[in-house]
Amino acid sequence: MFRFLAILLCAAVAAPAADDLDKQLKTFVDAFAIVEANAADPISSEQAFYQGAIPGLLRKLDPHSVFFDPGQFDQLKKMESSTQKGFGTIVTIVPGRVVVLQTTPGTPSAKSGLAPGDAIIAINNYVIARLDLEQLSELLSESRQHPAQLDVMRPGSGSIMRLILTPEEMQTSSVERTFFIGPGIGYLHVTSFDENTGKDIRAAIEKLGGEKLSGLVLDLRGNPGGVVTAALETASMFLQPGQTVFTIRGRNVPEKAEKVPESAKPYPCKLVVLVNEKTASASEIVSGALQDHDRATIVGEVSYGKGLVQSVYPLSQGAGLALTTALYYTPSGRSIQKPLDVKQFELGATTAHPNAQSEFHTDKGRKVTGGGGIRPDFLVTPEPLNRLRVVLSASGSFTSFATEYLRSHKVDDDFEVTPSLIDEFEAYVATLGIQPGPAEWASQGEFLRNRIKTEIFNQALGVQRGDQVELQRDPPILKALEILGS
Repeated sequence: MFRFLAILLCAAVAAPAADDLDKQLKTFVDAFAIVEANAADPISSEQAFYQGAIPGLLRKLDPHSVFFDPGQFDQLKKMESSTQKGFGTIVTIVPGRVVVLQTTPGTPSAKSGLAPGDAIIAINNYVIARLDLEQLSELLSESRQHPAQLDVMRPGSGSIMRLILTPEEMQTSSVERTFFIGPGIGYLHVTSFDENTGKDIRAAIEKLGGEKLSGLVLDLRGNPGGVVTAALETASMFLQPGQTVFTIRGRNVPEKAEKVPESAKPYPCKLVVLVNEKTASASEIVSGALQDHDRATIVGEVSYGKGLVQSVYPLSQGAGLALTTALYYTPSGRSIQKPLDVKQFELGATTAHPNAQSEFHTDKGRKVTGGGGIRPDFLVTPEPLNRLRVVLSASGSFTSFATEYLRSHKVDDDFEVTPSLIDEFEAYVATLGIQPGPAEWASQGEFLRNRIKTEIFNQALGVQRGDQVELQRDPPILKALEILGS
């Protein structure tokens, strides 16, 4: 235990003299001894150190330096792999139930007989209608770790099926969607960066035509980052050999520039990268490098601003420590990290003010701003919500209507939403107490057609086909198509 404290104190303060460190540790040990002997309730050393002293010290560094107890550290190592436990099911949450949209062949969900449109109403005897969103999220996460009992209602059936599903290890790809969104224009949605992401992105591009592609949209919205080597591999698919991808600098870390390997053979297609406020870390490295070298146009919202280099140190007893040791900088010199509150993180002097300047330039001389995060070349926000859209989405109307419609209709790729089908949907939502005025309903025609078709395709043809439809009204996608078509 005390070895942990010595490591952390040395990391947090600037080279204390040995006798000063000994005094600090003795004061801590004396305090712990008094607490252990005299506190009103008994306290374990594990609780005091793992949950109190060590996390308390790290909180004064920055928001991303973290201590992991043995169980957490083991989970962290597993998360670096793309292999996770699960049932192979894609679901959506609607009021009172979880609706199955798609099952993957050969997985526990498919083997059990689950099918699109099935409504899961209870998991391990927990009735979903009685849970709030946070409780339901925890229940879904927990159920993927152990055998789970599902109570399922099938459309058109008044009886409840009880299924037992056992989760299995399955390979998951961080390239979640791959398809065309225009003639010769591919689309990739990358949800994270893990050890296989670079390989998966290359395979997806080759599937779409490789060097024959005229344009590509790389969607990094909501991507929290991950393995930095995967970011280097991804950027190297589009940049020229020898170009800098990022630089790291830190107090005790020698400055080092990571460059595109000389053996790289980049794809020549025009490129647009989509980002938003949840695009972070490794995905910001990719976006910043492609922007600084004028290789891609960045579209969307300002990214999160997490550019801290995390060095992971294994500790004794199976514990671990992720410590901020440096900062990531884009090729033009911009720090990705947004400034931290010096008062809140008073020990983190190296991360408080990452850039003295705010203006930088790309290879072609375009001005780009620093100060934290990647600022898009074109700021484009998501489609705004209004009262009717919020009510329809929150009620689960589109999903439940699609389930009912597919009970008596077969659809294929040529399916289109007709005016009469919109009238049917209007009558359906009226039974749920949703009755907007004629003008309000008429103004939402394009939105209604798109959402109805999306949900029907989700259940009939798979979530990827539903996503293709939904993206047809996505403002950042529309801007990307405009850029790639020019």
